[in-house]
Amino acid sequence: MRILVVEDHEETASSLKRKLEAEYYAVDIERDGDRASYRARTNEYDLILLDNMLPGKNGDQICKELRAGKMAAPILILSGQTDIERKISLLDCGADDYLTKPFSYRELAARIKALLRRPNPIEAPLLAIGDLTLDRGSFTVRRAGKDVKLTPKEFSILEYFMKNPGKTLTRGMILDHVWNDSADPLSNSIETHIANLRRKIDRGRAQGMIRTVPCRGYIFGTQ
Repeated sequence: MRILVVEDHEETASSLKRKLEAEYYAVDIERDGDRASYRARTNEYDLILLDNMLPGKNGDQICKELRAGKMAAPILILSGQTDIERKISLLDCGADDYLTKPFSYRELAARIKALLRRPNPIEAPLLAIGDLTLDRGSFTVRRAGKDVKLTPKEFSILEYFMKNPGKTLTRGMILDHVWNDSADPLSNSIETHIANLRRKIDRGRAQGMIRTVPCRGYIFGTQ
């Protein structure tokens, strides 16, 4: 899952990035409203975490622009304003949720998880293909009943694979969904992580679940 955090306070932005990445999200930071609007419209994000008071465009302006452009990703606005009419106006501009500053990170994390469930409310936290299971709630993976220890990046790649079984996922698609925009598209980081993931989940098995499609990408699933 990839999140754009729009927050002009450097310490707050850094803290949010650190805590969200600890929960296996890929996180980009933007501190200016104009740049944030452009970035959100030209990249694919699963959620926008948006401070309302920003240099350049404010959060409500950004929100309106994104919705006018048919961007469907959930938007959670953060603001120090507590007036009920102001909260209503921010929700009316297209935001999905609103959290008043100062806030508890635990509450923020819970709201993010709730918003990310909304596009597919019947989607369970447990993904299963064959004898492989991935639990997004506890960040655990098991194969044939045995725990598989993955790094956060390996876990995110596997989650993306398991949500798209049987589909050819290109290198660019994996980069967009699992990495933030600081990743070097020319590095072999994707290939290295997938090789490690393949070794861990397919160890000792004649038939692997991750198949390479030459010159195209990868297909995940049982054959």
